[in-house]
Amino acid sequence: MSGDITHRKLNETYTFNTPPADAPIEVLNEFYWTKDLEPHVKRRKLILAKYPEVRKLTGYETKTKWYVMGVVALQVAVAYYLRNVHPFTFKFIALAYVIGATANQAIFLAIHELSHNLLFKKPIHNKLFAIFTNIPIGIPYSASFQPYHQLHHKFMGDENLDTDLPTKFEGIILSNLLGKVFFACCQIFFYALRPMFITQIRFTYIHLLNIIFQVFIDIILVKNFGWYSFFYFVMSSFLAGSLHPCAGHFIAEHYVLNENNKPRQSNDKDGNISPDLLPPETYSYYGSLNLVTWNVGYHNEHHDFPYIAWTKLPELRKIAAEFYDPLPQVNSWCGVIWWFIFNDINTLWNRVKRTGKEKHGHKIDNLDQNQN
Repeated sequence: MSGDITHRKLNETYTFNTPPADAPIEVLNEFYWTKDLEPHVKRRKLILAKYPEVRKLTGYETKTKWYVMGVVALQVAVAYYLRNVHPFTFKFIALAYVIGATANQAIFLAIHELSHNLLFKKPIHNKLFAIFTNIPIGIPYSASFQPYHQLHHKFMGDENLDTDLPTKFEGIILSNLLGKVFFACCQIFFYALRPMFITQIRFTYIHLLNIIFQVFIDIILVKNFGWYSFFYFVMSSFLAGSLHPCAGHFIAEHYVLNENNKPRQSNDKDGNISPDLLPPETYSYYGSLNLVTWNVGYHNEHHDFPYIAWTKLPELRKIAAEFYDPLPQVNSWCGVIWWFIFNDINTLWNRVKRTGKEKHGHKIDNLDQNQN
């Protein structure tokens, strides 16, 4: 048992038997395929039925924008400070890792909040502010993130629409020690590039504006501060999605790890695991790193109520404690990265997937229309 993930039911603690690392290939090398619906809609209905006051928690958080502007200003200030420092020096790399990666992880997750329209009342204001928030990332990102992330929420586990899921190719190539080290070091590339190979979204004027504004800012930055300042932005973005404590949330949120693993019964893509063996597919973390990541660790709570802002998620958990206390919890994002890499049972196959055949088609168009 790793100590990183526990499954608690009130005052009772228990674990699951997991298949050994030398189990047959058809048991280990396949995703958790299920015909069951994702659990968040059902739990949301149950919570609202028992605690209707939870509805009052929904809505945008007005003070978030001031914090975001502070983080953007911090990154610009550090970029200016490093304008004459070579990128491959200890000072540059240390500041990019300690300050830059932490700040840019907060930037990524601020864009996540904006994708749910949780900073302003009007969706267009959230989209435009996300383009501003994108500045320290160095490359256009915010406009593409929103529609892909909405697909992740609406079609969680869908092999064609949820681009948060690793592909079969990734599972085959990267489910070994070196592959997992590479994946953990370069997570940012997988999250940025994978969606383009899985499903396509409509290119809108918001995407164009995001590109034009970011390129304009980058040109201004290079002309006034120099290339080293631009490299600081890019390096900060890379390190934010690499071996950084805050990057642990990428793996911790939905991978089925360690004692929460359960044996796959067959290699039947339409459902290789029975409902009683289906593992939880969303995990929460309640540690101190939530302070710099907009409470993204409250991930079960977020998926249950995606329109509750980060400041209200702890209150949601407090109100509906009996719904959340029994769920598996991640105790350490650093520990998650470690155990994901070095425990043989933890691989890229450890995700719950659905074929979602009945969901394909027109709903993507509806989603695009709702985002404009």
